[in-house]
Amino acid sequence: MEFSPIALTLIGLVLAAWTVAAAIMMIRATQRSRRHDALRRSLARVNGMLEEAPAIPMLVRSDGRIEAHERLAGWLGLDKVPEFLTELASGEDGFGITANQLSQLSDAVRRTQKTAAPFRLSFSLPGSGRSFAFRGTLADPRVAPGGAALVWIFDFTESEGELARLRGEAAQAQGDFTALVGLIEAAPIPMWFRGRDARLRLVNRAYVEAVGADDAEQVVTRQIELLEPEKGRAAGDIAREVAEHGGASERTVPATIHGERRLLRVSDLPIGEEGIAGYAIDIEEIEQQARELRAFRQAQRAMLDQLSVGVAQFDAAQKLVFANQPFLRLFDLPFGIVGDGVQFDRFLSDAREKRRTPEVRDFPAWRREHLEWFGASEAREEAWPLPGGMHLRVVAQPMPDGGLVVFAEDRTEQLALSATRDTLLRTRTAMLDSLFEALAVFAPDGSLQVWNRSFAGTWGLEPELLDNHPSADELLAAIAPNLAQPGQAKAIGDIVRAATLDRREKGGRVELADGRTLEFAGVPLPDGNGLLTVLDITDSQMAETALRERNQALEEADAVKARFLANMSYEFRTPLTSIGGFAELIQSGAAGPVSDQMKEYVEAILESVARLTEQVENVLDLSQSEAGLLPISKQRLELLSFVTEIVREREKAIKDAGLTVDLRGNPGGAIEADKRQLARAIGHLVDNSIAATGKGGKILIDIARTSEGARIVVSDNGPGMTKQELGRLSEGLRVTPDGKVERRQGLGIPLARQLVEAHGGTLTLESRKGVGTTAMIRLP
Repeated sequence: MEFSPIALTLIGLVLAAWTVAAAIMMIRATQRSRRHDALRRSLARVNGMLEEAPAIPMLVRSDGRIEAHERLAGWLGLDKVPEFLTELASGEDGFGITANQLSQLSDAVRRTQKTAAPFRLSFSLPGSGRSFAFRGTLADPRVAPGGAALVWIFDFTESEGELARLRGEAAQAQGDFTALVGLIEAAPIPMWFRGRDARLRLVNRAYVEAVGADDAEQVVTRQIELLEPEKGRAAGDIAREVAEHGGASERTVPATIHGERRLLRVSDLPIGEEGIAGYAIDIEEIEQQARELRAFRQAQRAMLDQLSVGVAQFDAAQKLVFANQPFLRLFDLPFGIVGDGVQFDRFLSDAREKRRTPEVRDFPAWRREHLEWFGASEAREEAWPLPGGMHLRVVAQPMPDGGLVVFAEDRTEQLALSATRDTLLRTRTAMLDSLFEALAVFAPDGSLQVWNRSFAGTWGLEPELLDNHPSADELLAAIAPNLAQPGQAKAIGDIVRAATLDRREKGGRVELADGRTLEFAGVPLPDGNGLLTVLDITDSQMAETALRERNQALEEADAVKARFLANMSYEFRTPLTSIGGFAELIQSGAAGPVSDQMKEYVEAILESVARLTEQVENVLDLSQSEAGLLPISKQRLELLSFVTEIVREREKAIKDAGLTVDLRGNPGGAIEADKRQLARAIGHLVDNSIAATGKGGKILIDIARTSEGARIVVSDNGPGMTKQELGRLSEGLRVTPDGKVERRQGLGIPLARQLVEAHGGTLTLESRKGVGTTAMIRLP
């Protein structure tokens, strides 16, 4: 079949059109394929971004259907993404949101769908512990027409924890700040804050009270400074300098607070770029205590220097910081050693060199042991026997600061005294056992402490009973059966009680059943104990009875003697008076003329009568004096005139003997004495001197007043006497063993002695052969 050219042309045109159309279609297809690839790549990128996005979109349509990424099922712990919103609630497995949370979410979604109002919700899933935030808005019609809601779900589990932590920290910081502000306000010390310009911006209540202001606002407004300027610089200037240097500053300055000068420790502390904080601590009391402590330490060390116990103190570095004088003396240390800071081990070595430590075999080991004193928990005590016989008691007391105080006491004398005490105790025991008296010592509680061997035998007790130290009640119960009257045991207990508790001395007497008589007494001892002393007075009772009978006989004999002396005084004096009277009548011529020879006889008779009368007086006075019956009638006598009168009565005898008398004394001395009896005593001494001194001799009579009374001395320069002759002169009359009376040199001296002693005085005689004799009378 042949085609016409037109047809061929038409066919060519159609083919060309189809070719062009195919080309165009291929080009468009290529372009669409490229757009599809780009869209696919974009969708892949969006899916990748959604996979990595921190939020998942969820589209909720008006009928409740939802569209969401598969990740939502994993977040909520579901097997797959549910089709409806109501299926987001947790089932029996516990995954998903709770019913309450679902109700809140549904209400919010419906509200957004109806009003286009966005919402925000936060839920924490109880099953997984995760937290999600729901942000909902009305979906763009291009995304989902028909009033759908677009909900973005955010997993902010980590953010919620961080937010919770930050909220807690913020709340804690707020509370801490509030507490800090309250603490600063309530602080008892002044505190303040300055800005960068060093002006006050904040002060607490203590600052306000310290400066005497009304409130903190007044202080800040007026810039009232607590601190005084220092060297022309105000407190603000000093704070500014501290801020510029960038370091904290602390100084001690005085200030006036409440009208008193106080010492403050002021601290300024820069606080970043904000300003400078400051506070002031009142250290006046601390400084006062420090001064008192220093004074106390000085006083304590001065006191330690006065102790007899050596005291040394080592610090925590084991250096010697103090030693009192006794310590230096005990260890033979120089005075300046304290300032050298000697180590403790060096001190021990020096002490060893000076033989002030015990002799030990291994001294280095001994020294190491004593270095451990510094770390001990309690005091250590040792006895150091030193070479040479000295004994030291050393006590090491660790101190809380790591130091050590060493006390050293010389116990040498105490040990010697202890040995002496032991010897004395043994001597006391032996002495008590050797006494005839029975002794026992009772403690205040009534227990028997000490007794001698005679105590048990005296009371008729078994010695084994006393070895148990029985009480007083037990002892009295054992003594009672041995008494003649057992009830008297109570009296013994009362005496023991009076000696131990009442501290009174009391005695008594009991008779035993065997006929013995015991006398006992309770004596309080200085140590609080009581001594019971018991003496068997059976023999002395018998002797006392005999002595009583003999005393009665002697009293009767004295009465007879007194009557005899009175009778003899009458019998002697009456005849002598009669003889003398008749002789004087004959001498006067009353009986007729008297021849010369008769006158001589009469004068001899009168002289003999006078001499005999004197001798009778002497005998009677001596007898009365020895019997204690001599009458003494004292009166006040002026001593010098009294002795002068006695000498004048013997003036004729002195002249006849060719003697001179030297009477010395000062007037005004008076004594109380019997004039007649004292005159006879002094007269006898003067008569003996006249008789014993040869012609041309001298008699000295010296009268003096002393602090003890009066003194009268009669001395002569006669031939003197030997001791034997002086003894016989002093004895006068002596009764021989066979009852005979032997005459010795007259009665003058013995009578004078008796008369002086009757006045309460003494008479002493001294004589030397060829020198003379001296008699001295001392009167009170």
